[in-house]
Amino acid sequence: MKLAGENQKEGIITVIPETLDDLWHLSHIIHNGDYISSITTRRIQDTSGDKLRSDRGVKKTFTLEVNVENISFHIFTAKLRLTGTITKGPEDLIPLGSHHTVEVKFNTPLKIKKAKWSKWALDRLDLAIKASKKLSAIIILIEEDTATLGLIRQYGIEYYGPIHSNISGKRIVDKNRSKDQIEFYQKIVKTLFKFSDIQNIVIAGPGFSKDNFYKYLDNNYTDIAKKSILEATGSSGRVGIGEVLKKGTVEKLTSENRIAFEMKDINDMLKLLSTNPDIVVYGKDEVNNAVNMGAVSKLLIRDLNMTDEGMESLMNLTENMGGKVSIISSEHEGGEQLNALGGVAAILRYPIK
Repeated sequence: MKLAGENQKEGIITVIPETLDDLWHLSHIIHNGDYISSITTRRIQDTSGDKLRSDRGVKKTFTLEVNVENISFHIFTAKLRLTGTITKGPEDLIPLGSHHTVEVKFNTPLKIKKAKWSKWALDRLDLAIKASKKLSAIIILIEEDTATLGLIRQYGIEYYGPIHSNISGKRIVDKNRSKDQIEFYQKIVKTLFKFSDIQNIVIAGPGFSKDNFYKYLDNNYTDIAKKSILEATGSSGRVGIGEVLKKGTVEKLTSENRIAFEMKDINDMLKLLSTNPDIVVYGKDEVNNAVNMGAVSKLLIRDLNMTDEGMESLMNLTENMGGKVSIISSEHEGGEQLNALGGVAAILRYPIK
């Protein structure tokens, strides 16, 4: 996510979403009652009186401001839709006060206006913006004697390489072939160590070289192997990297990585609930009591419950007393498990019963 503009006096922040995770963040940053503005498309009917019954009008594109009444995010279709009444727009084309749905698009500015920006909305926005500056993943397109790296960032792709080997051709007898292959793999690993905080690695290629390299990592660099998956391509080099991107593999991995952290928090809480239930509370009233006593080490709250009455104060108080807050997405099993407990739970520093 990019920050495109900010007007603190008016309570307006303009952002440019770039990934599926950005849409997910925005679906929880934007609340009913907020005003959003973006370029959108609407079918305009002919009002000249000569309109045929079958005439469905003409699609036109313009900027509208909508007072949000409904937020709909579907992770599987990668669509975020914001529905509400039109408050600003070309009045010669659309009546103010009518309803319209804005579909938030990648790489298209979205202006958000709030009466008051909460700490949690700003924190979430900051998280999404910082993520855009990090390395999302590395794609290693490997062949028998060449490797090309694609460094995936939210603003685009940066190519590195190619990295060449000294491996001789298959038809040439070379007693050093195995040694040369290991040296080639070590070159690639040395390059990977240049980049910090790599979360995901896609090892891709058209042949078996990707499998052999993965086996080498699994035997010698297990930490790297654990972050890696294999992906077959029909092409090599940059074209092959493009194939991987078109498949959406990197986007899926990034979302899964976030979900993995959330699931760990849920599983840790459920394990304690079964082995040491005195240091776990759940449900709004029980959690509220524990937070006010300063007993909460970690607060777990389902994203859809964040707008419930009193929840924002609960989260603020938890942090002010040195506790941590983990927001759990409702889009996966962990969110469903937390919902069954009332949408909010807490791991305590000490028993309070």
